Amino acid sequence: MTIHKEGRFFLLYFLLLIVGINSSLYHLYGPGIPLYLSVMVTAAMFLIILQFFRSPYVAIDPKEKYILSPADGKVVVIEKIHFDEFIDEERIQISIFMSLFNVHVNRNPVSGVVRYFRYHAGRYMVAWHPKSSDENERTTVVYELGNGLLLPIRQIAGTLARRIMFYIREGSRVVQGEEFGFIKFGSRVDIMVPLEASIKVNIGEKVVAGESILAELEREATEARIS
Repeated sequence: MTIHKEGRFFLLYFLLLIVGINSSLYHLYGPGIPLYLSVMVTAAMFLIILQFFRSPYVAIDPKEKYILSPADGKVVVIEKIHFDEFIDEERIQISIFMSLFNVHVNRNPVSGVVRYFRYHAGRYMVAWHPKSSDENERTTVVYELGNGLLLPIRQIAGTLARRIMFYIREGSRVVQGEEFGFIKFGSRVDIMVPLEASIKVNIGEKVVAGESILAELEREATEARIS
């Protein structure tokens, strides 16, 4: 288990802060209940943040006909929608909610080329709110698979998630399972799969980024319409 690069400076800063707080309490009051309570609370907070920034090893094993989960978390939405950013067609939206206790590394659900990428500033409603997909801070990524199929996904910030990190750009060639981004402190990822795909998860199911299969693609997929 390693610590993600997004958390190393933050954890060091927080560790120095709590050492300073507890040292000040010791010098002001000496050993006693205030110091012991402070040590317990700050240590618990540090451990919670430490586990949030963990980055477990995931074996990269591309599976062409499958769409893998881009995030750790729980499936909270499976519904038919009309998606109109870059492509213009109906899709099945699968939404994965990442709690504070999930790994927050985001991974490519498929291999291919990034045909579209946009960052959208926005609000910070709770990530499970229906309007969060369109109104919260978010990024939209559209992958093009080798057969021409276009697959959109969105990183969505929540109430606590105030910073979306991304490491890809338009024209990038990516590999299924490799890291493409990180969202800090609770959030959601939506993935819009073709109507013809066979959904392999259910609402309430827990999934793992780069490992859990969300859907199976048809052998002959038609190219999406570009708006």
